[in-house]
Order: sequence, then structure tokens, then C-alpha cells
Amino acid sequence: MTRKREFNPNSYYHVIVRGNNPQPIFKTKEDMFELKRAFLHVHHDYPFSMLAWCFMTNHYHLLIKAERDPLHKIMSLVNRRYSSSYSKRYGHIGRIYQKRYFAKEVDSRLGLLTVSSYIRRNPIQTKVPMVERLEDYLYSSFPLYWDESLPVPPFLNMTLLKELLPEPFEKNNTALCMYCLTFAQNAEEDPHIEDMEPPVI
Repeated sequence: MTRKREFNPNSYYHVIVRGNNPQPIFKTKEDMFELKRAFLHVHHDYPFSMLAWCFMTNHYHLLIKAERDPLHKIMSLVNRRYSSSYSKRYGHIGRIYQKRYFAKEVDSRLGLLTVSSYIRRNPIQTKVPMVERLEDYLYSSFPLYWDESLPVPPFLNMTLLKELLPEPFEKNNTALCMYCLTFAQNAEEDPHIEDMEPPVI
């Protein structure tokens, strides 16, 4: 019997979902669009808040807090919707995810800054960086903090992290981006492989 996980409804969680094997299941810009659309669709009926996300080719990271419904329900709906779309588009039969998602509670101010930076730095932390500049990786929340003129999805909270910045950083998203670029961070997660190619444009 699978042990039911207990979640604190007042906390953000570092969530990771990986492709089975670990196969690249987010390998094109269309895949990335479908995954983001799954989050938008679920958010409409089951609201949640994110501070950061990064979609990689064989896994994705979130810093997410459920606002009303259990986190496991939100993740189940998102992953089921994307899996159905993936199977239809590629004629795939069978599961596409490695296992249940990883989730670690982040319950401190420093933890939120650390994990959010860790998530957004993923494209440059691979064995071979996927981009030279983080703002050029379009499948992450980093470009939205970098350029506040870009449209922001309704689930992204862009006000909290900047208020958590320590001195001498100013309390704005430009400073938040500099914090992310300046400090390489570590965060607990499940075993993984970080040797991958960027999505096909």
C-alpha cells in the first residue's frame, strides 16, 4: 500500500517530476507549451501559487503552494493532462513518468530564496549549459523576473521573493535576478541525470 503523504497547506514545496527511464518527454517547444497549458488549465479550477519553475527536457521543477485543494490533486491533474496530450501527439503507449513526484517542504525565508534560485539555475547547471544567459531560457520563470514587461501567468507570485532578499540587495526583481546569477545554490532532490540537450525550437 502506498503511504499517503502529509502536506502543510501553508507552505511552498519544491516539486520535481521526471520522465520515465529518464526519457525526454518535454523535448520540443510544443511540449513545453502543452505542459504550461496544463498548469493554466488546472489553475483555473484548482488555484495554486508558484514562485519559480523550470521545465527541462526530461524533468521539471516547481516551487508551488496549493491555495485550496491538496497538492497531490493538482499534480495529478496536471500530469494526467500532459500525459494524455503526449500520448496523443506521439502515439505513445504506457507511462511517461518515472514515479510519483518528489516534494520537499520549504518552510523558511532563506529556503525559499535558495530553492527558487536553484530551480531557475537548472539550464546552466547541466554538464554542458543549455544556454549562455538564463534570460534566454524561455521555459523557466527567470525571464519573467528579468523582464517585467513580459506577460505573467496568473499563478506566478512575483512579489514575495524580492521582499525576502537580504542586505545589501534592494527589494526588487532586478536584484532578485542578480542574487540568482551570483550564488550557485544546492537543494535537496531525488537522484537524477543532468546531461541533456536543450528543447528543439
